[in-house]
Amino acid sequence: MTATLTHDTITQSFREILSSLSEKERHVIEKRVWIDGAKETLQSIGNSFSPSITRERVRQIEDSGIKKIGRIIKATLLTEIQDKSRSLLEMHGGVLSKGKLVNLIIKDLSLDSTINNGVLEVIIQSDYDVKKSKQKLGCEIYFYLPSISKSTIDAVHHEAVKILKKKKDVMDKVSLYEMILENMSDQKLSLTFIDSVLDLFEDIVKWEETLIGLSRWKILNPKTLKDKAIYVMKKDKVPTHFVEIANKITSYLGEEVKVNTIHNELIRNEEFVLIGRGIYALQEWGFQAGTVLDIIKETLTKNGGPMNTEDIIKSVLKTRDVKETTIYMNLQNKKVIERVGRNFYQLKTA
Repeated sequence: MTATLTHDTITQSFREILSSLSEKERHVIEKRVWIDGAKETLQSIGNSFSPSITRERVRQIEDSGIKKIGRIIKATLLTEIQDKSRSLLEMHGGVLSKGKLVNLIIKDLSLDSTINNGVLEVIIQSDYDVKKSKQKLGCEIYFYLPSISKSTIDAVHHEAVKILKKKKDVMDKVSLYEMILENMSDQKLSLTFIDSVLDLFEDIVKWEETLIGLSRWKILNPKTLKDKAIYVMKKDKVPTHFVEIANKITSYLGEEVKVNTIHNELIRNEEFVLIGRGIYALQEWGFQAGTVLDIIKETLTKNGGPMNTEDIIKSVLKTRDVKETTIYMNLQNKKVIERVGRNFYQLKTA
């Protein structure tokens, strides 16, 4: 039967179904799915009646017509579209945004991309085994199976936002989903369901296929050069030479950046720490600004007493990418450091 589903056969079959509706129902649905002309709003459709009717009355007429379509459609080839929509919803945990479900149906049934999406939406909505959400600020309209509770959808979204706000950083998607599963263990949820739910909300952004965060975070929408540098460094999670940072901004974000420009940006912003020979790290990773001598002084101060050369070198290399000989040379600064035994050093006493 799939071969018979084409742009023309779907449109023809849908028109035949519309002819079975009342004049008002047919008029409203034709305007809503823009079969002849542009799609119209509830208000403009209401004004087209004489006398005019309210938006709510238009909605009531539309709902009545869609229910009739649901009864008639079972005897037509359009049931294949309804079957496919239920199958796709089941595959995605029981919920999908309106746009994503329609696009998947077009792809799976090999339909022409010029097919009227509004017609497909009505066909799906007329299925008694599928529900459609109402318009809600910050959330896409979605279709869902009757076994799915809208309160559960909202609860998953709320839990995700709570975890991300506490984390204050992007997370691996699977890690976030598993935390949601654990925190909502009293409900029978699946990773697939959670993934589909978080596609619906505007304040959640899925990033680089494996990561997820809040849309208001700059890291997910870098605009300034500083934010772009932070973006590529957080993506790779390792200290990086400034030339490579410039190259990665070009590679990841498609923006040509001059090496000197990015180097100046790294130098003047305290979020970045030079850890040696042009290599920068993020301060939030635990790196602190300062020279090798500053790091040695801090290490000795924290230790509270003499340290041997090997331990000093190990400590400094945790936050600086320098040669061991550079550390040893700084230990010879007699104005600040004094040797107190074979290979042992401490801060010079007054």
